[in-house]
Amino acid sequence: MNYIYKNLKGIFLCFIMSLPCYFLGKIFPIIGGAVLGILLGMIVGVIIKDKKTYELGIKFTSKKILQYAVILLGFGMDLNIVMQTGKESLPIIILTISTSLLISYILYKKFGISEKISILVGVGSSICGGSAIAATAPVVDASEGEVSQAISVIFFFNVLAALIFPTIGYMLGFSTTSGNAFGIFAGTAINDTSSVTAAASTWDGLYNLGTQTLNKAVTVKLTRTLAIIPIILIIAYFRTKKNTIDNIEKVSIRSVFPTFILYFILASIITTISLKFGVGMEVFMPLKELSKFFIVMAMFSIGFNTNIIKLIKTGGKPLFMGFCCWLGISSVSLIMQHILNLW
Repeated sequence: MNYIYKNLKGIFLCFIMSLPCYFLGKIFPIIGGAVLGILLGMIVGVIIKDKKTYELGIKFTSKKILQYAVILLGFGMDLNIVMQTGKESLPIIILTISTSLLISYILYKKFGISEKISILVGVGSSICGGSAIAATAPVVDASEGEVSQAISVIFFFNVLAALIFPTIGYMLGFSTTSGNAFGIFAGTAINDTSSVTAAASTWDGLYNLGTQTLNKAVTVKLTRTLAIIPIILIIAYFRTKKNTIDNIEKVSIRSVFPTFILYFILASIITTISLKFGVGMEVFMPLKELSKFFIVMAMFSIGFNTNIIKLIKTGGKPLFMGFCCWLGISSVSLIMQHILNLW
């Protein structure tokens, strides 16, 4: 009960502020509720000077509420389609991850950027943003300052992607009658699950696609997230050889593995079985809408914690690295989609 009380103030702030964003997003789909949530979060974050009383609830919303949103997306998704999507996007995922890690390594060598920040930004850009950074930090013995700076870099490009990717998709001529191409683009080229869902929701809202793009993008992103386990174990192995420190002992598979993916798959299994027994897809629509609202809440919390001015002032080289990784991933994703005739 005490745990809930401590989180309540921040969660309530996210809930109240997300309501107008959610409904305005339906009225103005060209912007979308998720993007409005990010922008309002940034504004409120500047206005509220003392964030301590909201801190726990904001953190809970940005992490747990977003995970609940992803799990709810599993309802209404046929497991056969989920597996096909993962298989279809796998070559793109492998190449985008490799590209980001290679770019971060080259820039680390070329510009003398901190090794630990380089690893954190490279892993965060290539796999799953803040979650990957948090999981990698103990393996490389990163300080709180290094973790904070790396997460800020990733969040900066997350917010940017959520705002501009739908426009980029339109300019590139992605299909507006299907969410397939943009969903794969968002799922492979955007760092964090939060902004993947934001960009995909905006695309769905713009072209009245229901949750087509969101379903595709989230499935691709969750497939990509699974790479966190082998990547972290590889980093631990090489750092062990270099520093003769048993970093592998610091890696707990249970803590590294994003367990909400299992619940997402379970929700998909329930849907698949229900459809076999004649249950209509409309039964799952309320859960889909709740998922969309949870996404807006998560976007507000991320905007609330994003200090772009401070990041620009203090993180020039890491920002440049994050930009190069982001650009490399986006380019490889588009090229591979073209080669595979997905776009």
